Amino acid sequence: MPYTLMVQKITVKFSKPALRFGLIVPSSNTNMETELCKMMPADIFLHSDRMRMRKVNAKELISMDREAERAAVYLSDAKVNVIAYGCTIAVTSRKPGYHRTVRKKLELVAKTPVVVSAEAVLDAMSHMGMKRIAVATPYTKRITEMEMDYFRKSGFDITDYKYLSVEDNVAVGRIRAGTVLDLVKSLDVENADGILISCAELPSVDTIKMLEDESGLPVISTNTATMWAMIRRLNLPIKIGGYGRLLEE
Repeated sequence: MPYTLMVQKITVKFSKPALRFGLIVPSSNTNMETELCKMMPADIFLHSDRMRMRKVNAKELISMDREAERAAVYLSDAKVNVIAYGCTIAVTSRKPGYHRTVRKKLELVAKTPVVVSAEAVLDAMSHMGMKRIAVATPYTKRITEMEMDYFRKSGFDITDYKYLSVEDNVAVGRIRAGTVLDLVKSLDVENADGILISCAELPSVDTIKMLEDESGLPVISTNTATMWAMIRRLNLPIKIGGYGRLLEE
């Protein structure tokens, strides 16, 4: 028996566009998306793309960086409101000012506002009055010293720095909070204006409030600085509690 399909005219209705943050991370990053989502208000959605990198060394960082433009364009297809380039050391291991180069080239191809984590860290430190900084990283000695040189040439004084010498990026994401606390507490902060925990892959946001309370100094991480910069770039009236003074002010 033949059937006749009756089709009624349907009015298509669309929901209001959601606020969407885009994120570009190394392929081996297992932490930044987790920490940003933990801090992010429930009505903001996170979308990410990846660039190939497994070991935190100069060769892989330069190779990874070449994939950033492709990732930014793909994220722009989702109509994200802002894109974060989520790898500090990929920028701070290069020549001074490279953060501006990265931001400009990604905004050019993606036609979307871009935040570069390295630039977010510099801006956040300036915002918090952190001229003299003590820095904790999971990187090797060589990579850490490249980053310290970048910070010095960007106008900051390094009072002390410590590193864990971990090159495997997935392993960095498995470092326990207790190790991060021990690393930061080993810093000489007597002459410091603030503390930086550098590396988007290093789990650290849950330690920041405790470290601020104990040291009396502002403490920022790559990920809190990136979240702060995305909110600021879009002029959003958002304050986030529990992850340090930067996001609470």
